[in-house]
Amino acid sequence: MRADRLVSLVLLLRQRGRLTADVLASELEVSTRTVLRDIEALSAAGVPVYAERGRHGGFALLPGFRTELTGLNHDEALALLTAGSGRGEQVFGLSAALASAMRKVVDALPETHRTTASEAAQRILVDPETDLLSRRLITKEVPDAAMLEVRRAVLAGHKLRILYAATAQEPQWRTVDPIGLVTVRDRGYLLARRSGEDRTYRLSRMQAAEELPEPAERPNQVDLDRIWRDRSAQFLSDGHLTVLVRVNPVRREDLLNAAVAVRAEAPDPDGWLRLELTFQDSWHAEWALWQLGANAEALAPQSLRTALHSRATTMASRYADPSLPHA
Repeated sequence: MRADRLVSLVLLLRQRGRLTADVLASELEVSTRTVLRDIEALSAAGVPVYAERGRHGGFALLPGFRTELTGLNHDEALALLTAGSGRGEQVFGLSAALASAMRKVVDALPETHRTTASEAAQRILVDPETDLLSRRLITKEVPDAAMLEVRRAVLAGHKLRILYAATAQEPQWRTVDPIGLVTVRDRGYLLARRSGEDRTYRLSRMQAAEELPEPAERPNQVDLDRIWRDRSAQFLSDGHLTVLVRVNPVRREDLLNAAVAVRAEAPDPDGWLRLELTFQDSWHAEWALWQLGANAEALAPQSLRTALHSRATTMASRYADPSLPHA
């Protein structure tokens, strides 16, 4: 761990020039005292780092010093820098590791490509924290200690104990055989097996975790993409409601945000959209359609149309003007 930090410190000084101990401590997520100890260690190892006193002082490397790292071409580095601009690293607790890796990527570039790749990466944004409607995309944090244990167990192939709070239940300890980690729209999931049965756990519901020494019961080779597709299909078929609906395109996103999944989508002749959606249950489907008012129409099932008609009739009666004659 310290060796990685020392490399990151050198790369920071190479790429950004003179930096104060406070700035280095913030970048490396350590204390200022730790930075000073690392500077001493680098100097003792022959790395030409020196201190400049005064108001604008700090630490710097002698001009021309370069670490020996494998080079990348411009497009390879741009691909990595762009991928690193997303937020999946937050889901799996890898933000510090990603920052360190990105510094190494930039430093590994030939001198002629280093600036252009960094500037190009600034022109590409992946998964911003808010959408066009200024709605903040909230990712629930997983305790760092728990996420570290989960990652270790997944990669080492060991059994894992998790303190997991399922929906509307008190947290309980469970022992699982971890298979892999998946992130979808800033939500992280652990794919696992428990007592021989497939299980999918949302990382944000894990309050604690412990890697066990026993080997996990799982295949040596795994196709996470296939497993995720299979589990998604199983999830959608278990107790969910499929709805056919027409919606004004301006309210499409509002409707999709309330649905579990989109099964089909096609335009209607009048400019509206016809969607086949999956909702958690009939109550959620009724609630979602009611929010859209006249901008959406449920076509099927008939039970949903009946429920919406009943609700509309009740509301119309409640707000009827008593001075007007009844139809």
